[in-house]
Amino acid sequence: MWDLEDLKTKLSEVEKITNAQWIIGLDGRKKKELEFHDRDRDRSRKESLDDDSYRKFYGNRKYYDGTVLSRTHVDNWIKVKAKDKVFLDYACGDGVNAIKAAKAGAKLAIGIDISRLSVENAKRDAEKEGVQDNTYFLQADAENTKLPDNSIDVVLCNGMLHHLDLSYVFPELRRIMSKEGQLLAVEALNYNPLIKLYRYLTPLMRTEWEKKHILSLADVRFAKKFFDVQDICYWHVTSILTPYCRSLLPVWNAFDKVFAKIPLIRQLAWIFTFELHRKVD
Repeated sequence: MWDLEDLKTKLSEVEKITNAQWIIGLDGRKKKELEFHDRDRDRSRKESLDDDSYRKFYGNRKYYDGTVLSRTHVDNWIKVKAKDKVFLDYACGDGVNAIKAAKAGAKLAIGIDISRLSVENAKRDAEKEGVQDNTYFLQADAENTKLPDNSIDVVLCNGMLHHLDLSYVFPELRRIMSKEGQLLAVEALNYNPLIKLYRYLTPLMRTEWEKKHILSLADVRFAKKFFDVQDICYWHVTSILTPYCRSLLPVWNAFDKVFAKIPLIRQLAWIFTFELHRKVD
């Protein structure tokens, strides 16, 4: 187990890499991801967009109003797993989940992201929430984090695996996770034909790599080469309709709880979650 001060020292060493030095080592795919997410996390840009432009870039945000069930599942998981642990918000965006983990009593909640803007947003938000002392945010390559071996107890990867090359990601996650490390992945599922059509018709909302690498159960089987896979859950077959009739969300959720138990129908879910537990050496 890592001493907390030693771990913070290692994190500071990673953080000292200048922006120019860090970016020069990225390949073309990763540079495109960085540019996309810097744009996506620019809060001032969002505020300046007209309605039509906002819909082109962020029109899919309205569907997240219907994700109460999966968000509750994730929030409860953080509350149970983060306390007294070293928590990693992997590809953290603006650090929302790292901040939740810090509030839940994490010994240290770390957030890494390819976007420097995301990291800056996360640092500011952590200070506003009063958890700057047990959070640490830094820009890093999720496929080559440079975090120490066996240093992370709990990992949350919320909607980012499909941005990455899993043949690098799974070995890297296994390397940095402690012997009893646990990870929760929250991902879109690549089976529903209507959702796939929507992705095709809204190209500005995602990168080319992202569109082609939405996860399927084949990716979960690949994860089994590195981890014990547990607790696969399926979410939002019908609650994705919430923006069109918000008052029916309780009904959509009731249907979803039933559909999640039916093997073929549940594969039409928008989102699925699964846990990865590090295998004992």
